[in-house]
Amino acid sequence: MDLVAFRVSMYKGIVDSDWVEVNPLTVLVGKNESGKTSLLKSLHKLNPYVPEPYDMAREWPRGRRRERDEEHIVCQAKFHLSAQEKSDLAQLTERENVPDTVEVSRNYSGQFKVNFGEDIFPDKLHPNDVEIACEALPEVQDEFGDLFKQRAEACIEEAKRFAHEERFSELSELIQPHELLLRDAVTPSDPPQQLELYFTDHYLEGLQQLVHALEQLPSLQSKVHEYVIEHLPTFVYMSDYKIFRGIAQLDEIQSRKDANRLTEEDKTFLTILNLSGLDLGELVQLGQGDSENIEQRQYELDDGAATLTRDISDRLRQRRYEVSYRTDGSLFMTFVKDDRDPALIRLEERSKGFQWFFSFDLMFMHESKETFEGCIVLLDEPGLHLHPEAQKDLLRRLEHYAEGNTLLYTTHLPFMIDLHHPNRIRVLKETDNGTVVTTDLTEDPPEARLVLQAALGMNASQSFLVAKRNLVVEGVNDYWILMELSNLLERAGKKGLPEDVRITPGASASEAVHVATFMIGQKLGVVTLLDSDDAGRTAKDKLVKNWLTRYHEPQAVVILLGDAVDASGNFALEDLFPEEFITAIVQEAYDKELKLADVNEIELVGEGILWKRIKRFMRKNEIEITKGPIATRLRKKLSNMKDASELPPETREMAIKLFQKIRDAFPEV
Repeated sequence: MDLVAFRVSMYKGIVDSDWVEVNPLTVLVGKNESGKTSLLKSLHKLNPYVPEPYDMAREWPRGRRRERDEEHIVCQAKFHLSAQEKSDLAQLTERENVPDTVEVSRNYSGQFKVNFGEDIFPDKLHPNDVEIACEALPEVQDEFGDLFKQRAEACIEEAKRFAHEERFSELSELIQPHELLLRDAVTPSDPPQQLELYFTDHYLEGLQQLVHALEQLPSLQSKVHEYVIEHLPTFVYMSDYKIFRGIAQLDEIQSRKDANRLTEEDKTFLTILNLSGLDLGELVQLGQGDSENIEQRQYELDDGAATLTRDISDRLRQRRYEVSYRTDGSLFMTFVKDDRDPALIRLEERSKGFQWFFSFDLMFMHESKETFEGCIVLLDEPGLHLHPEAQKDLLRRLEHYAEGNTLLYTTHLPFMIDLHHPNRIRVLKETDNGTVVTTDLTEDPPEARLVLQAALGMNASQSFLVAKRNLVVEGVNDYWILMELSNLLERAGKKGLPEDVRITPGASASEAVHVATFMIGQKLGVVTLLDSDDAGRTAKDKLVKNWLTRYHEPQAVVILLGDAVDASGNFALEDLFPEEFITAIVQEAYDKELKLADVNEIELVGEGILWKRIKRFMRKNEIEITKGPIATRLRKKLSNMKDASELPPETREMAIKLFQKIRDAFPEV
């Protein structure tokens, strides 16, 4: 089953989160104390990997004491059934059609409820029916001895829990172990002894009656319920990210392993050995032999370190790392060197950020293939110790992990938000009625919005934030050309760009979408101008489908350049000018390179936009070309003109159309 959405209510600061849609990788964004951890923990407790029940005394929202209710559903989750699961349920219930999704919820008392959205499985088992059946179990008496009383209460609690969770097959298997537990705890002397023996017999009879009674309840729904709960993914919550120590005493770990007393640190160390293809017992044994064995052990260590290096060397992109293992007797040491400094440095002497990334990445790589397989992983604020570039590396690793596990993580770090995938972003908003989750940036509180603002603006000027009306373009070159064309038109007495419109460049068509997205979220007037090519059309579709459709009456328009000037086919800003006008500038900018290649005249190659045709010709002559030198000369040429009358006629006419289209697209001030 794949998690597709969840909803949390009456849990700590969350009264009703509303439905939160989930992707294979989902980020929950919010400032500190906004409720990110509460959201993850409440979801985690729906079906935790390690049992952890809801606690009404500690987790029910403060100030709402009169509303407390053990039957209140804390978390609801919608899951998409796999083809195999649908087939199993169809066979189990003899139904031809089974819904694609199922909703599973859990209340404060720990009871599960399975809902397919329609009454397709009749006679659903009601929790009250289970409670009535549990009345067959006797009550614990105050006269019992302390040990017996404690065990009797534990047995009854476990039996009721299994009954409410509808784990019927496991419930029937409790009779024998519970009998042993109770009889072993009987008080040696009377009067408690006789009462306890009578209770034991009565309890075992009651447990059998309970099993029988539950078996008589509607079996169809019970089987469906049990199947869904058995196949419900478990949730793994991680907030304490353990750092691997590179130093270890091999013989001491072996002793603790033999005695089944491994510490968490030992288990982490064994994980690293496992990922390196090394065996603890073999390393200990080789270390106790002669010099030949010790030499063989170092060979094994070198091979293991090379194996691990091959997997991890490029994961932190700012440097290429290499792992090396050394031993001194039973002392095991881990060294790490990088391509900037060939010296071996102990792992413990590396930065805390590197140690964290190294440990987290290796542990997750190991666990996702074993412990976490099929689980839904919840990460609370990963990457806090990493600098921005390393946070980007971590984000790439999370992408990889999400290929095998549904993964949700919380953050307030800008570089932990991937704006190339806005559909993954969920923002926590604090309201007078508790924390809610939204995808609508226009409703975000200023504090949460600043996280997205920082992520969007780290590589661009922040000055655009003050403009009410904004023109977003693909790059800096587009910015300068448009500014110069606008100035030329105005000097000729024609209309260019309105004075209050600020031009903001991205670094590409996709980056222009990111900048426009933020401005839309700030309720600013935005016109996004994109080239009429594949990248521009893709960016337009992304902006329209992912963002504009989410807002009510957005003050935003997307314009393709070719449409604005009535040009068919692919069209970029350079195509506003005649071919000979641009090729003359290219000839000037790359005069030296063209002479070395024995080229006297530029001949355009193929079809499409002018810039690509020029690039094809230059590549054909083995000349590397970039837009920078050309844009600089074009801007200088335009700035030296008196007004628009000196522009080529077709350029002037298209510029007039373009700026008219831009002015028409902006809402009235």
